[in-house]
Amino acid sequence: MVNPVIVGITGASGAVIARELIDALLERERPVIAVASNAARMVWQEELDESYNRATARWLEQPHFRQYGISDLFAPVASGTFPTAGMVIAPASMNSVASLAHGLTPNLLLRAADVTLKERRPLALIPRETPLHAVHLENMLTLSRLGAIILPPEPPFYLKPLDIDGVVRFVVQRALVALGVADQLPEDMQYRDRER
Repeated sequence: MVNPVIVGITGASGAVIARELIDALLERERPVIAVASNAARMVWQEELDESYNRATARWLEQPHFRQYGISDLFAPVASGTFPTAGMVIAPASMNSVASLAHGLTPNLLLRAADVTLKERRPLALIPRETPLHAVHLENMLTLSRLGAIILPPEPPFYLKPLDIDGVVRFVVQRALVALGVADQLPEDMQYRDRER
């Protein structure tokens, strides 16, 4: 049996990244456990044409999807004894980054991320903020030193993406590689040496 990937969704802008990530994992028949904050559900409603409830109803039609409420600290992912393949926080708010960097875990999303770190499982954070000040950077540095992968949603300019969807697809593929779900980026997303 394949261990599930946890997808944490915070209230930062960028809900489309979480939606596309979950879709990509389920397309690969990878088990997914989602945990969304209340703010994430509100942002989702503002940014996307599909409500969070409608998206979860669609995902629940598949046998590989589960979700837990943000306050459910008795959920299995709150314990290190529950095996997972790792976790992605997409998008990762600076509040969540700061809380995690300082060991503050008052909800299931942060507890699951803390467990992922302490068990030395892959943890990828897709931070959403710009510009960044020194505290943001120090918090991300702290998490990087603990083993987290900091994966900002940067456009792959060399691929000449024509729209936001192209950038989102690239970031999702990078997250799949960071988790070990994919061995490498699809060929059309890899940098190729071009003769001048």
